[in-house]
Amino acid sequence: MKRTINVLLGESARPLGVLRFDAQGTRYSAGFEYHPDWLAAPDRFAIEPGLPLVAGMQFHRRSREGSLFHGAIADTEPDGWGRKLVLRDHAKRRQGARKQAGGTATRALDPLDYLLAVDDVSRVGALRFADADGMFQRAPDLGQRGVPPLIELDHLLRASRAVEMHTETAADLAFLLGRGTSLGGLRPKCSIIDDEGHLAIGKFPSVADDRAVTKGEVLAMRLARDAGIETAAARLLDSDGSPVALIRRFDRPAEGGRLLYISAATMIGADADDATPHTYPELIDALRQHGAEPQADIEALWRRIAFNILITNVDDHLHNHGFLHVQSGRWRLAPAFDLNPFPERARELKTWISEDSGPDASIDALLSVAAYFRLTAATAHRILGEVERAVSMWRNVGRALGMSAHELDAFAEAFEHGERGVGAALGTR
Repeated sequence: MKRTINVLLGESARPLGVLRFDAQGTRYSAGFEYHPDWLAAPDRFAIEPGLPLVAGMQFHRRSREGSLFHGAIADTEPDGWGRKLVLRDHAKRRQGARKQAGGTATRALDPLDYLLAVDDVSRVGALRFADADGMFQRAPDLGQRGVPPLIELDHLLRASRAVEMHTETAADLAFLLGRGTSLGGLRPKCSIIDDEGHLAIGKFPSVADDRAVTKGEVLAMRLARDAGIETAAARLLDSDGSPVALIRRFDRPAEGGRLLYISAATMIGADADDATPHTYPELIDALRQHGAEPQADIEALWRRIAFNILITNVDDHLHNHGFLHVQSGRWRLAPAFDLNPFPERARELKTWISEDSGPDASIDALLSVAAYFRLTAATAHRILGEVERAVSMWRNVGRALGMSAHELDAFAEAFEHGERGVGAALGTR
């Protein structure tokens, strides 16, 4: 099977290129080719560093654990939760086909099926996909609504819970399907239109949670904002007695349109199968080469690392950092998202501060690279002080969010540890 998918950009659906997919049994290959008009345009730019502005098909070598597609395209694929929904829906369809008299089972899912299963309205970033007839993949049928409104939050929560409990119906899956985002993992969530008409992500409690995870995420986002970090807007909503974290999408400006987004992994060309962990200095190098305001974003990244250390956000892998395109192939650091305190985990970062420090999540390790970030000691200490003072208010901010003493105590080990003392002492210098 061979398929050609048109790749378009933004609300105007400007032709960007074509994606070619080839399946021979279970062997797949994919390539991307820029549209001639895009290559000739004065405002052209490469949609990622790994896809230079050249004519002809550019193929992507698939690693064992990685995507079949180039990074900028792969970043729009459904996340773990979204893939689960697609797989469950496909399984139900296959069961239904086998039960029909003379019915034949549908074919197995391939990588292109997952890519095109994401709702066109809620797909992350500005890339859009259309078939040869110009039909967007996946767009609602005529007369049907797309992303559900906030008023249906309770329905979304119940459907998500049914999926977790393996009791979902075909109607539950139809309600959720295609609206998993790539800005997350396996936790239950769904795209939603908030009460001000903006695209957002509703993050739901999991049946497996042993602490108030959704409240902890909004707490971390509020603290990050107080620490001078640009974050996605976040708030808590009650849905039938359950706390839902509502995170507004930062790739959809208030004035309308779509912003092109790529993950930090795509920016530096990180492979999912890399045996050697990646480091923050690699992001610094990428910002100096491709950044619109590199030093400002480098300082902002240093502030985020300090914050992650102090709240024990050790899930700081390269897909939890990202960049937004500004113009002419220049990028800015995207607002922070997926900030979570992890009291039960070892204090080791997924992205290393440096090769010398390894995964060590310590203020000393962070200070050791301050010069590479082109920060003076005075600036580094000032930022540390600002971040630590914000984090020190974690119980007060949590209480303001409605968290109980028991819920706050469950997060204590993430916030109360030796590195806080180091940060406080250095921040007063």
